[in-house]
Amino acid sequence: MIKFAIYGKGGIGKSTLSSNLSAAFAKRGLTVMQIGCDPKADSTSLLCPKEKLTTVLDLVRSGQSFTLQDMVKESTAGVLCVEAGGPVPGLGCAGRGIINALESLESKGAYEVYKPDIVIYDVLGDVVCGGFTMPMRKGYADKVYIVTSGEKMSIYAAANIAMAVENFKKRDYAKLGGIILNCRGVHDEKKKANELAGDFDTEVLAVVPRSPLFEKAEAAGKTVIEMFPESREAEILLSLADRII
Repeated sequence: MIKFAIYGKGGIGKSTLSSNLSAAFAKRGLTVMQIGCDPKADSTSLLCPKEKLTTVLDLVRSGQSFTLQDMVKESTAGVLCVEAGGPVPGLGCAGRGIINALESLESKGAYEVYKPDIVIYDVLGDVVCGGFTMPMRKGYADKVYIVTSGEKMSIYAAANIAMAVENFKKRDYAKLGGIILNCRGVHDEKKKANELAGDFDTEVLAVVPRSPLFEKAEAAGKTVIEMFPESREAEILLSLADRII
């Protein structure tokens, strides 16, 4: 089983990338589970556009017993989707949803029942503390991939995440797997991403172009992999999936 987490600044395209990667792995014939670790609970919205998933935290808060099937929904692309969820706005700790989700999946035997080949944790990267570090911990993700653009705040957030991964190495947490550049048309974008990778002794694994195909696919409630399977964008995402495998 390959388990990895995708981190990055909020709004940088982590969920779009995670969903497209999930669809790419599924297209390769692999069983994929994507776990959304963001309080907005929108990580899997491209994979399950017609159904708002009940979050694990909502199930826990209900006080009622619930099954593994209540937490996990299969998308049309064949991806097993889970949303951790978050607290009522203004109340509670957002990281608690991640902890509850991962502990609940484990206690109900999700990995034994579904036997996923790939597990993707899609994690908000503006905060790297508490529950947000849960996917990095031993027994969960083996590697962390950081999504960034060449924008200043995105690079700043990516560097903070990379430093956190470096600091947690002594605890036998996940290792840094590399940088994924999600282009925004910023000047010297590739150079900035390569400099960031060099600072942390890693590499830029893929350069995802800024493309209207992502917006068109999203408007249709699909991934680029599903809607534009012959496109250059799909080829780049499939190549990235192959590199991760």
